Amino acid sequence: MTQSMPLVTVIIACYNHEKYIEQSISSVLGQTYGNVELLVIDDGSTDDSVAVIKRLLTAHDFNFIEQANQGLSKTLNEAIGRAQGSLIAPFGSDDVMLPDRLRQQVEYLLDKPGVGICAGDIQLIDSNGEIVAASSGKRMVFRRLSFADIILDRVPFPPAASMLLRKDALLRAGGFDPSIRLEDLQIWLKITHAGYSIDCLPQVVAQYRVHAKNTFRNHRFMIDNVLRTYALFADHPLYEQARLRFLNSMFLKTARTDQVLARELLKSIPLSAWTRKTLRGLIRLCLPEEH
Repeated sequence: MTQSMPLVTVIIACYNHEKYIEQSISSVLGQTYGNVELLVIDDGSTDDSVAVIKRLLTAHDFNFIEQANQGLSKTLNEAIGRAQGSLIAPFGSDDVMLPDRLRQQVEYLLDKPGVGICAGDIQLIDSNGEIVAASSGKRMVFRRLSFADIILDRVPFPPAASMLLRKDALLRAGGFDPSIRLEDLQIWLKITHAGYSIDCLPQVVAQYRVHAKNTFRNHRFMIDNVLRTYALFADHPLYEQARLRFLNSMFLKTARTDQVLARELLKSIPLSAWTRKTLRGLIRLCLPEEH
């Protein structure tokens, strides 16, 4: 490993992605950056993912671990402990890296020790790999994110499929909490809370697959895990503001699509914390949708 070409460890944790895992692995093997360690872990898949991975192993050199299901956070923590690289790229087993991704991000990070995570823009693809959006649609210009930016949701978040992290920042932040099943938000907050920034580049560096199993589609799951993530920082001055801001946003979002959940959220927001979003949510909740 050299200073100009630090070793990057890409970690792919696979669970029941037989349809996508070959494309994900191949996109890492096809990187233009030449110093990559690929670690693939099958986390107890019940489909043919393992067979696909083992077939690829006969033609390519990468590390493969097959294990009983442990969940993503625990799997990532153990993989980070095994990783030889000073830079870590956790990568979805259904996502795709563009060929020049790692070279661009490594070059950016070389002289910036205070940047804990380097991210970029993403394309959205469907289950068949067809591009459904040429970018994330988040007005991706260069931006530097702090803890306050993340917890108050002030700017678009870094796309998870594009993250390259410093291993020392991950270790200093304490890694992933296996009790919280929302890995991206917690690691953004932990690393920025530890004093690092997250720098987001405007270049498209990966393709994120959108399909029915994406966790962001489950509002109750998201709300529970976001609140539990925020609670890790309950002693921070911004905690209560962030919690109420999030509850108001989710009330507005669910007011028309899940009225039972919306009413639960409304009960948890004190009248003194109502905002324009609360009032807009009430209108959606009380008035029928126009067609």
